Amino acid sequence: MPRSNAIRKEKKTFSLSRESVSYLESLRKQKKRHSTSAVLEELIRQQRQAAEMERISAAVTRYYDSLSDKEQAEDRAWGEFALSQFPRDEEP
Repeated sequence: MPRSNAIRKEKKTFSLSRESVSYLESLRKQKKRHSTSAVLEELIRQQRQAAEMERISAAVTRYYDSLSDKEQAEDRAWGEFALSQFPRDEEP
C-alpha cells in the first residue's frame, strides 16, 4: 500500500556525537516514538515554535515601547474599561 505523500520527507545523513545520539535514543524511548527521526522532528518543531514566540513577543514589546505617553494612557483606559465589563468573582 503506498504511503501518503501529504508530508514529504527528505533523507539526510548527519554526524552526531555519541552523547547526542544517546540523548535522542533516550528521548525516543521515553516518548515512545517509533524513530529517532520523529524525535528530531519534534525537537525542531519545538525550537521553531519557541523562536516564533520570541519574535512575536519582541514585536509586541516594540509596539508598546513606541507608544507616546498619551497613547499609553488611552490604551490603559481602554484596558481598564474592558476589565470592568467582566463580572467580578464573588468570594464565599
